[in-house]
Amino acid sequence: MAATVLVVEDELKLRELLRSHLQRAGYVVLTAASGAEAINLARSAAPELMVLDLRLPDVPGEEVALDVRRFSDMAILMLTAKTAQEDRIRGFEAGADDYLTKPFSLRELILRVQAILRRGRGGEISSVRPSFGDGELVVDEARREVFVRGQLVELTPTEWGLLTSLAQIPGRVYARSELINRVRGYEFEGYERTVDSHIKNLRHKIEDDPRQPRIVLTVLKGGYRLGLARDG
Repeated sequence: MAATVLVVEDELKLRELLRSHLQRAGYVVLTAASGAEAINLARSAAPELMVLDLRLPDVPGEEVALDVRRFSDMAILMLTAKTAQEDRIRGFEAGADDYLTKPFSLRELILRVQAILRRGRGGEISSVRPSFGDGELVVDEARREVFVRGQLVELTPTEWGLLTSLAQIPGRVYARSELINRVRGYEFEGYERTVDSHIKNLRHKIEDDPRQPRIVLTVLKGGYRLGLARDG
C-alpha cells in the first residue's frame, strides 16, 4: 500500500506543488494550511510522514511537532527558511526526523521522504528478536518494535535507526558521523550536534533515569555505544 504523507504548508501555491510532486512519486497526500488542522489530521488519518512548514499562521511548527509526538511516532520532515544550527537543533529536539531549508529542490524533498520512510519500514527484515541485558531490551525487527523492561516503546524512525545501529555490535563505539551515515545514508553540516538531540529524546523513552543512562552510553570524544550485552 502507498504511504500517506501529510503536507502542512500555509502558502497555497507551494502546498499544491508539494501535493502534486508527492502524488506523482506514488504517495497518498493530505494537506493542511494551519497547525490546528495538521494536528487534527495527524490524529484522525494517522499518516506515515508529515512534511511540516515551521512558519504557520496559528502556531509555530515546532509546537505542532511537540503536540503530534504526544500521540504518534510518525516521521516528521521540517521545512523552514531558518538556516542557523541552533534552529535545526530545536527542530530535532521537537521531534523532527529530518530538516530541509528553503529554497529547496523538489527532487531532494522526494528523496528525503523516500529515505525516511525506507528507514521506518526497515528494508530487509529479520525474524530474530535479539535481547540485551538479560531481557531488559528486546528489538523485534519484523514488527519494528522495541521493548524495554517488558514495555513497548514507540520510537520515531530516526530513534529506531540509532538504537538498532548501536545494537548491531553492543559495546562498540559509534562516532556521530558514522551513526548519521547508517541512519540516513548521507551527512549534512552540523549533524554532529543534532544527533545528540535525537539521543536525548531516545534516552527519555528507554532509560529509567536519562541523566544516568545505562542503555545508550556516551563515550567522551568518541560517540555512543550500547551499554547492555547481547543475551545468549
